[in-house]
Amino acid sequence: MQASAVVITIVLVCACLCLGYLAYRRLTLMRGGGVDVCLRRRSAFVGRLGERTLAKDTSAGWHFGVGRYRGDQLAWFRLTSFRPGASVVLDRTELEIVDRRPPTAAESYAIPTADVVLDCRIGEVVIELAMAPGVLTGFLSWLESAPPGRSTGYRQAS
Repeated sequence: MQASAVVITIVLVCACLCLGYLAYRRLTLMRGGGVDVCLRRRSAFVGRLGERTLAKDTSAGWHFGVGRYRGDQLAWFRLTSFRPGASVVLDRTELEIVDRRPPTAAESYAIPTADVVLDCRIGEVVIELAMAPGVLTGFLSWLESAPPGRSTGYRQAS
């Protein structure tokens, strides 16, 4: 009995420390000029392996995170990650917005704080960013701006 109580206590303390670290991390990222951005690296599919046509699950694969602007880069930190650095870094000189749309009904449950979903491309990699309208305004301003003598890097696919 005594040993199981000690093990349970250790597990609960470790869980509280992990949650405390994640809360502290979010707080420091937001205080440093971060914005809430949800990101999906690739579309998630459901179905059996080997089938040629798979139904797309539009609500799967979204991750909550904090974005921070660093010059020509947007560093995205996943909220549920213990990784000290950024999970994804987007370079504005390579970023291309392919489409802009409202979240689907299924996505609105997965990303309730977002009103806009941007389908973006960096080379051959396709990502989706979901954000609130105020965050979108700041993101587009950052994307369109550039220091003197440099191209804006803002390209909207036609």
